[in-house]
Amino acid sequence: MPVFRLDEEILFPAPELADSDGLLAVGGDLRPERLLTAYASGIFPWYHEGMPILWHSPDPRFVLRADELRINRTLRKELRRGRYQVRFDTAFRQVIEACAEVPRPGQDGTWITNEMVEAYVRLHELGFAHSSEAWEGDRLVGGLYGVSLGHAFFGESMFAHAPNASKVAFAVLVEQLRAWEIALIDC
Repeated sequence: MPVFRLDEEILFPAPELADSDGLLAVGGDLRPERLLTAYASGIFPWYHEGMPILWHSPDPRFVLRADELRINRTLRKELRRGRYQVRFDTAFRQVIEACAEVPRPGQDGTWITNEMVEAYVRLHELGFAHSSEAWEGDRLVGGLYGVSLGHAFFGESMFAHAPNASKVAFAVLVEQLRAWEIALIDC
C-alpha cells in the first residue's frame, strides 16, 4: 500500500488505504481543523520528535462500548474506598505532560512531542480534548486524556504515579461518558 504525503489542504486519503501497520499518510500539521478532520475519519497522529507527522488508521481497532464496560472486583473496591478524587478538565496540560514523561516498557521516548502537547491543549481550549484526573489530596497521581467528537471518545494516553490511579480515572470517565451519551471509546 502507498503512504500518502499531506500538504496544506486538510484532506486525508480513505482510511482503508492504510498499510498493514495502519500507517496512512505523512506530513501536514496539527492545526485543530486537521486533527478534528482526522479523528472524524478514524485517523490519528503518532510519531516521534524529529520525524514528520505520521497519520495512522489501524484495522482492526480496539473499541469499547461505554455501556458494556465491566469493572472487576478489585477496581470496584478501590472506587468504594474513595482514595482518589476524580476531576475532569482541571489540569489538562499537567495530564498530557505527565503522559509524555512516564517511561513505558519496550519504548524509547514518547510520541507526545511538544508540538503535540500544544496542539492538544488547543483542542482542549476549543472544547474537544478532555482529561480525567485522579487526585490524592492536592497531588495529581493519575489520569488520561483524549478527544471527544460526536458520540465517540478517542483515548490518547494515560499515566499513574499511584496504584490504580489511572484505572480509577478511566472508570469514572466511562460513567461520565455514559451520562453524556457518548457510546464508543476508541483506545
